[in-house]
Amino acid sequence: MGMKILLANPRGFCAGVNMAIECVDRVLKLKGPPIYVYHEIVHNKHVVDRFVKQGVVFVNSIDEVPNGATLVYSAHGVSPEIRRKSQDRNLQQVDATCPLVTKVHSEAIRFAKRKYTIVLIGHEDHDEVIGTLGEAPDAIRIVESPEDVAKLEIPKDHKIAYLTQTTLSIDDAQRIIDALKQKYPGIHSPKKEDICYATTNRQQAVMALSSRSDLVLVVGSKNSSNSLRLVEMAQNRGVRGYLVDDVSEIHHDWLKGVNTLLLTAGASAPEDLVQAIIKLLKEKYNATVEDAHVTEEAMHFELPYSLRRLEETHAVGQVATGK
Repeated sequence: MGMKILLANPRGFCAGVNMAIECVDRVLKLKGPPIYVYHEIVHNKHVVDRFVKQGVVFVNSIDEVPNGATLVYSAHGVSPEIRRKSQDRNLQQVDATCPLVTKVHSEAIRFAKRKYTIVLIGHEDHDEVIGTLGEAPDAIRIVESPEDVAKLEIPKDHKIAYLTQTTLSIDDAQRIIDALKQKYPGIHSPKKEDICYATTNRQQAVMALSSRSDLVLVVGSKNSSNSLRLVEMAQNRGVRGYLVDDVSEIHHDWLKGVNTLLLTAGASAPEDLVQAIIKLLKEKYNATVEDAHVTEEAMHFELPYSLRRLEETHAVGQVATGK
């Protein structure tokens, strides 16, 4: 008997990642290299490396972008200060921020205007949290754990609301929300949970399928928050779980005695990396694949207005110069 692979579905690219990658592809076609992207377009080593080979320059500071160049903002969003700096350098800005991240930014602005103290649940070094914090730095406090909630010192007469990073663990976020509600019973919740549909769906697939598995493999990069959370989900349920960037990172001693392996991928991991792992497991372990369908996913995000405007301007320029 060979190994059985439970192939989690949904897995891999979400609508926000698809949209962000398509933005960079189209700007590349339109402008030709080099084009500039502020931070990694999505948190995946392979996606970034492929774009670097095509002439994309990833920058961590606006000062690295030549005046008047085209700059794409990553799916994780940016602070208003970054947008101001871009305008000062006369950059053509294409905003590939995921609409679900934009929603959190809008909520932060709305609460800050209404003089709320905002508790932002998330990882303070994550690009998304840095961008959201920039919307209202004086009004926002960041918490990563129930312990951080215990340390919060917000006067009782303050209006308080919480928001969450979109790529958190549902389990962890709930523990922190419970601690916040216990400490501040009047705290205002966002209208709808901010943890994104794709993060939730991928985590629920691991919750549903890990009990049938001896091992969970998650395809994703080390700096991908949602991929790391999938590994934690498995481990929290007593199942061994590992994060691998690609097939080359699999240790064969992990697979000893494994009858059923759950294979999934974070929201920024390309499907070809998953398929390469399946190919190896079929060849080496005579593995069979069961498509383990947990949730239907049909979300699609339109390309941003900033990209459409750039394409229209380019088309008008082409006509004007007779190209």
